[in-house]
Amino acid sequence: MTATYEPFTPAGSPQPRRGRDRYADRYDDGYRRPEDPWAGQPESSWEPGPVWDEPGVAEPHRTGRRYHQPPAPPAQPVAAGHPDPGYTGPGHPDPGHTGSGYPDPGHTGPDYPDLRVPAFDAPATGSRASAPAGAGRGRPVILGLVLLLLVVTGWQAYRIESMIRSSNDLASAVAGEQGRSAQLEKALAGVFNPEGISTAVLPSVFRVRAGDFTGTAFAVGAGATGGSTTLFTNFHVVEQAWNAGGRTVSLERGATRISATIVEVNEAKDLALLRAKQRIKPIGVAAGQVRPGQQVVVVGAPLGLDDTVTTGVISAFREDDADGPTIQFDAPINPGNSGGPVVNTSRQVVGLATAKARDAEGIGLAIPIATACQTFDVC
Repeated sequence: MTATYEPFTPAGSPQPRRGRDRYADRYDDGYRRPEDPWAGQPESSWEPGPVWDEPGVAEPHRTGRRYHQPPAPPAQPVAAGHPDPGYTGPGHPDPGHTGSGYPDPGHTGPDYPDLRVPAFDAPATGSRASAPAGAGRGRPVILGLVLLLLVVTGWQAYRIESMIRSSNDLASAVAGEQGRSAQLEKALAGVFNPEGISTAVLPSVFRVRAGDFTGTAFAVGAGATGGSTTLFTNFHVVEQAWNAGGRTVSLERGATRISATIVEVNEAKDLALLRAKQRIKPIGVAAGQVRPGQQVVVVGAPLGLDDTVTTGVISAFREDDADGPTIQFDAPINPGNSGGPVVNTSRQVVGLATAKARDAEGIGLAIPIATACQTFDVC
């Protein structure tokens, strides 16, 4: 008797489903189960095999992954003409049972190698083949731009340094020129210019008429208040008027006539202080002490001749003279020069011309301006 059977299903394996592909049943991971070796064999060819006793043979230890089959689905009804292969025929052992001596066909299957595609690292290469093709061409351009920037920066730094050097040189030159200008001004100030000195001081110098006696007086800056002016002269110029009880004198210069008052006198020092009720340009006062050899101009009205100018030098400064500190000069003076200013090259008064030696030439005497200022406390 020959019967057609569906493929043999080992014990513990899921029942085959009708109408499905024989390879449809796979494991959870997608691997196909091994093909049933008993499939397609006639039942009559099944012979009960001997029972082998395999002492000492143990199931080999599997270290690989074990895949568990899912539980078998419920048996499907057998269609007509297809007897159920799971029945027990006469003389034929149930192929689905676990016979004695047969290894358990329901084992979890052989260990299969992991067929998944492993991840490979990108091979390391010594060249930059993966870089874009244009990267190599752009590098020289970048280097050129950097080099150009460095050149421009260096040029600008050089120009700035050159400008700074030029500025320093210009500043040094200007400072040198200023120093030379100061020296030139000092030198020019030392140049004796009687005309310039006379022009500067003559408007401040007047002929003094006190009774029958005439002399010279000049204006100074300090002591003039309320539109009035303070003037210095010698006491012996106004002595006659002072002793007569008069206090008024006349200041004359050309057609100009100014009334002045004798404010204070000092017979011992031969000094007198006058005050005019009119503003008169003053002469500056020299602060330093005179030195021999300095050039001077003496302005006065000798013999009544106003606006007379003579020149000379300081011959000596006699600080310990019996009549007090005295300046000796060689400029010519005559009666009428008494009380007139002795002016240095800086157009500052250094003394009052007072007297000259009798029976001698070139010896004139003057009272230092500092003595007059200290006596009347007006400078």
